[in-house]
This record gives sequence, structure tokens and C-alpha cells, in this order.
Amino acid sequence: MSENDERFMRRAIELAREGMNADNGGPFGSVVVLDGKIIGEGNNRVTSTNDPTAHAEVVAIRNACAAIGNFDLTGAVVYASCEPCPMCLAAIYWSRAERIYIAGDRHDAARAGFDDAYIYEELSVKPEMRRIPIDQFLKDECVSVFDEWIAKQDKVEY
Repeated sequence: MSENDERFMRRAIELAREGMNADNGGPFGSVVVLDGKIIGEGNNRVTSTNDPTAHAEVVAIRNACAAIGNFDLTGAVVYASCEPCPMCLAAIYWSRAERIYIAGDRHDAARAGFDDAYIYEELSVKPEMRRIPIDQFLKDECVSVFDEWIAKQDKVEY
């Protein structure tokens, strides 16, 4: 790791502590770096915003995308004070960031009461057998919207 990597990770950890002490949410922080500069920061804000998606990584990604005016973070690096949960990991993949660095891992988070193991387990279960079952209906109506998307000439692909 370089000195810059350590600086960025220390900032993510600092954001985790600041957010926790400000009662924003859990002890998680994240920064998004592009071309050696922080373009987005975030700390967990679940409890202060009543938003279950306001995890540090998601907040940092939203801030980074707003800063550059684009949803595509190709070339960016995400520094997270702890291993991203499945939702945050998916958000990082959707953002097209190129790398993730973490300090703590899911086992450290579980020890503190943040256990995502059941979500990882659920992902391997058939949708209809999950704790929150998924039932499908009106498929043809949905598919027609996808067909319209396919034919749309002025779409912005992502």
C-alpha cells in the first residue's frame, strides 16, 4: 500500500468515527478516489435519515457521482472502513469502480452486531424459498417495457 492509500483509508475510518459520534448511524465510512483525489465521501446515515440504503459506500458513491456529473466511476477506487455488505458491493459494481480497499471485514462487523451473513446465504437460495419470497406476475407487461427500451433510439445506456 502507498502513503496515499493509507491516507485515504484513514479518512474512511475517520468518517466512520465522526458519523458514529454524531449519531448519524453505524460505525462505517467510505471515500471514492479518482485520479488520486477524493471525489466522494460518506458515512453511515441509516438511523439519522431513516434510510436503510444510506450505507457509507452508497453515500460516498452518490456524492462522487454528483461531484463529477456522471454515474460511471470507471477508474475510481473505493476505500471502505469495513468490507461492504452485499448491497454496497452491488452498488460498487454498478458504479464500475475498479478496486475496493477495506480495513475491517464482515467478521469484525458481525462482532459489533452488524451481521450480513444471512443476506449472503439468502443469495444462494431459490427466490421463492427466501425469507422474503419473490413471486412473479404480469411478466408480459414488464417485457413490453423492456422491448420499448430496446427500440428507444435516444436512451442513455449504462
